[in-house]
Amino acid sequence: MKIIILGAGQVGGTLAEHLADEQNEIVVVDTDTETLRSLQDRLDIGTINGEASHPNTLYKAGAEDADMLIAVTNSDEINMMACQVAHSLFNTPTKISRIRSPNYLAHQTQLFTPDNIPVDVIIGPEQLVTQSIRQLIANPGALQVMDFAEGKVQLVAVRAYYGGPIVGQELKAIRQHMPKVDTRVAAIFRQDRPIIPQGDTVVEADDEVFFIAAKGNIRAVMSELRKVDKPYKRVMIAGGGNIGATLALSLESEYHVKVIEKSYDRCRVLSERLKHSLVLLGSASEPALLGQENIESTDVFCALTNNDESNIMMSMLAKRMGAKKVITLIANPAYADLVGGEIDIAISPQQITIGSLLTHVRRGDISNVHSLRRGAAEAIEVIAHGDAYSSKVVGRRLDEIALSDGVTIGAIVRGDEVLIAHSHIVVETDDHVILFLTDRSKISAVEQLFAVGFGFFS
Repeated sequence: MKIIILGAGQVGGTLAEHLADEQNEIVVVDTDTETLRSLQDRLDIGTINGEASHPNTLYKAGAEDADMLIAVTNSDEINMMACQVAHSLFNTPTKISRIRSPNYLAHQTQLFTPDNIPVDVIIGPEQLVTQSIRQLIANPGALQVMDFAEGKVQLVAVRAYYGGPIVGQELKAIRQHMPKVDTRVAAIFRQDRPIIPQGDTVVEADDEVFFIAAKGNIRAVMSELRKVDKPYKRVMIAGGGNIGATLALSLESEYHVKVIEKSYDRCRVLSERLKHSLVLLGSASEPALLGQENIESTDVFCALTNNDESNIMMSMLAKRMGAKKVITLIANPAYADLVGGEIDIAISPQQITIGSLLTHVRRGDISNVHSLRRGAAEAIEVIAHGDAYSSKVVGRRLDEIALSDGVTIGAIVRGDEVLIAHSHIVVETDDHVILFLTDRSKISAVEQLFAVGFGFFS
């Protein structure tokens, strides 16, 4: 496909890297010449220096014959205007826009239509990040939680702890421990090295284990790998911006929530929006304030300001003062690699956003894409179409499907039925197949595997 990406920031640059690896024709537009030069030195892409919403810039980028426009500049207004120009002047088939402002998102069904603002897909990073953090709070002990098939199935990452029931044992022991619970370990990362698990694979302490199960069975499976944390009750949020406010609003009916915000005016806005949360004026980098607010009894401390350095330092302070779990928003990928054991979970808004964008860019009928381990791995949900004659998967047992190395099928969702992947299961038309890829370069092979009819990708 020919894809124009507007904005060469961390989201635009990372997306270009993903898509350029998959034999797409990519053109990136930005006003920063140095950033564009850096991208072009690393990737086989085209670049255009100019204003993203200007007609002449889009013309130079090749909008006349582009299949898709993805607007991810830092300005909602530029993103929306670029989509309007692409629609009105170039009839671009698919237009995706990142929209951050909750004021726009609150009216998206009325605003974003072909007759008004012609955006086909809206990506709201704040909402995506909030959903991700909420899943982590709802599943104590998880490193990452991903929903598939409208939440019927979840893929969960946990750190295996010394003393867990099956740590030091073969994976097939899970079935003996839990004969009534069906699950599958999709992958294990041991010292950052991926392992495709077999029945005789032995789980070791500190392994990062990705397993898939029906949503109702997640907690039982986690208990096999580690001591399950008690349900969280008290949440402290540092930073009352869009993400912090949205998270507090979604949690306050079920948890005791405190929000620390250093802007007096923002505190007043938050106190009007939030009905059950306690809003505090101050900085979470002040030990006296954290001590006064009983940080030692806090179950989860979330550092969600727009400053990576502040988030890291606040999280380390909160952890040392007794917070049981810290979740830290870190935009700079270099920092995410440096943080030590005091930060339990580093959240990358870029990777979460990338996963949502890739759902709409991938070839084939793909319902979900989750980018994992800072983009090194992926989990995808693809719908099987065709029949035994036109499809390479429909009508075949799982052990008859030619999967590439580094690709595993974790589960199949058929209507309301969740089928954990076992060799005897036969794929049927309209099944939702959940796959795990430890090697992201194999995505093209997966797309071709699920293509219907000869020459679908020719």
